[in-house]
Amino acid sequence: MKADARLTAERDGSGRTVLRELRSMAPLTLFPKRDNNSAATVHLVNSATSPLGGDELALTVLVGPGARLRLSGVAATLALPGHRGGASRSVVRIEVGAGGVCEYLPEPTVVTARADHYAELHASLGADARLRLREMLVLGRSGERPGLLRTSQHVLREGVPLLRQVLRIGDPELAASAAYLAGRRVLGTELLVWGPDPAEPTGGDWWSLTPLAAGGSLATALAHDAVTASADLASALATHPGWSSP
Repeated sequence: MKADARLTAERDGSGRTVLRELRSMAPLTLFPKRDNNSAATVHLVNSATSPLGGDELALTVLVGPGARLRLSGVAATLALPGHRGGASRSVVRIEVGAGGVCEYLPEPTVVTARADHYAELHASLGADARLRLREMLVLGRSGERPGLLRTSQHVLREGVPLLRQVLRIGDPELAASAAYLAGRRVLGTELLVWGPDPAEPTGGDWWSLTPLAAGGSLATALAHDAVTASADLASALATHPGWSSP
């Protein structure tokens, strides 16, 4: 299966954010939420079993100057093996214009047994743009060893790299190490480019918040379940001096 979905949000003359383009393609289905806020809210629904081995999924999100968008998931994504074998791939591209705001908050990705999935995210920010970006990875269903998952995140602000991160899950050699995710099943990260960053790194038992060299902060949490990981990420964001949800 191949799918290419696209979303464009722009600020109109009254200061409200309007959706100029909303193009879904199964399994990537976009549902706008009607409200009276100046920001736009869209839900991303996985309308078919996907990604399966061999699937190629692409999502492009464009947020114009001064526009404000919150794009959130509705249910967890299951990375599954395909009948014909081969890896699946998903690519998300986000562009935020000067002074724009984008929150991309998908639900967890569960890496099931025998899955083989690549997930890429590329984000480009204009001057004074704000970005909140969450990734929650669950290593297999209950009692199940995960398949292979490779994720990469590349974030630029005015052409300057803020984050380049690559993660590989399901590698037996890595999993044999006691240092590999410390035996936890869930890894959550949240990138926040949102006003002033913390002066120093901070953390708790299984979470941390780290300022990045060129701007932005990265929260990381390890847990045995997604609920705990989400709570720990919230604890990390609560220590961020510039954080306030739009």
